[in-house]
Amino acid sequence: QVQLVESGGGSVQAGGSLRLSCSVSEAIYRRFCMGWFRQAPGKQREGVGDVDSIDYTKYADSVKGRFTISRDNAKNTLYLQMNSLKPEETAIYYCAAGGTLGGYCYPQRLFTSDFGYWGQGTQVTVSS
Repeated sequence: QVQLVESGGGSVQAGGSLRLSCSVSEAIYRRFCMGWFRQAPGKQREGVGDVDSIDYTKYADSVKGRFTISRDNAKNTLYLQMNSLKPEETAIYYCAAGGTLGGYCYPQRLFTSDFGYWGQGTQVTVSS
């Protein structure tokens, strides 16, 4: 069974930090590119970053240096550490699985269409 379950969302003041978690079913963990996306009210879903099966990560320019994706393989869990959060980053954050055969992420892009499995999302609210 394919399952992705996000947690860790909440409210934080601007400049603060949050760590999101995504529990991933055994069937897909490490077999797919794993990504984080977000969707703000009235806006399209956008990519935050992803990590492939050999732990190569890439990030959207807007979050580079502030957000970090990591894994805990013993727990089949993906994390998104978010630092120096901004009010405009208020959104629902999703984890997703997809990419190419062999668990590689498509280079130089973060497209929602590259990911076929999605979690339900977790709300992050950043107040000014």
